[in-house]
Formats: sequence, structure tokens, C-alpha cells
Amino acid sequence: MKENRKLLKEVLKDIQHDMTDEEVLNLLADSKISESPATEKYTLGQRAADAIAKFAGSWAFIFSFTGVLLLWMVVNTILAADAFDPFPFILLNLVLSCVAAIQAPLIMMSQNRQEEKDRRRAENDYKVNLKTEIMIEDLYDKVNAILAKQSALEKKLQEQEETKS
Repeated sequence: MKENRKLLKEVLKDIQHDMTDEEVLNLLADSKISESPATEKYTLGQRAADAIAKFAGSWAFIFSFTGVLLLWMVVNTILAADAFDPFPFILLNLVLSCVAAIQAPLIMMSQNRQEEKDRRRAENDYKVNLKTEIMIEDLYDKVNAILAKQSALEKKLQEQEETKS
């Protein structure tokens, strides 16, 4: 329980006065630890990065991009002399490099945001687990106290029966 008190002090930094175990448990029981992800506001750039990362990491992107590449090469091969990007496909290489140069940072921004969400979720899970553990320990202590009182009452009853006999 001493370790939990240390952890509680970290979780409940905003509490400035000493509290009894009961007050701490009541505060934890009444407090809302979970944070709603719906309240988060994203900028246009963040939403765009998430949408691009979602599409760029899908089979639809792979198949459509492969189709565009094949179409580009087939059209330029068929047009031969009049092709806008003849065989070594230099323009295609430039386009692919530009797509990769723009797509990589967008995907990394989205991954960083997801990592931050995961970190907050793990922190929230930790707080919930700590709260549950403390409440279970409190219930355990209360059950032990009840059992001790019950044992004391049983002993008194046995002593009274023995004195009557």
C-alpha cells in the first residue's frame, strides 16, 4: 500500500492537503480518469496527413498506383517516338521521387500522432489499473476487518456459552 501511496501522489498532484484513505478512495471513485478522444481538435494539415497515411497504407493505393505506373509505361511505349516520357521513363522516376518525398513525412506525422495517442491511452490504462488496485486493496482491508470482528464476536459468544454452562 505504501508504493500505491507514492503513485497516488503522482496521479493526484493537484491535491494540496493531506487526505485520509477514505477521502482518496472517494476521490478516485468519483473521478473520471478516461479522456474522450472525441474532444481532440486536429488542424487541416493533421487531418490531411491522417487521410493520406490511411490511403497510402492500403491495398487500394498499391493496386491503383501500380495501375497508374503500368498505364504510364504502356502508353509511353505504344506512342514510342511521340511519347511524352520515352523509355527510360525519366519523368516517371521524377514523379515517383516527388511522391515518396512528400508521402514519407506525412506518414511519419500521422504515426507520431498515433504514438502520442497510444502513450496517452497507456497512461490512462495505468491510472485505471492503479485506481482498481487501490479499491481492491481497500475492499480486502475492509473484509479482513469484518472477519476479525466476526472472529472476536465468535470468541465472545463461545466465552459466554462456556460461562453459562
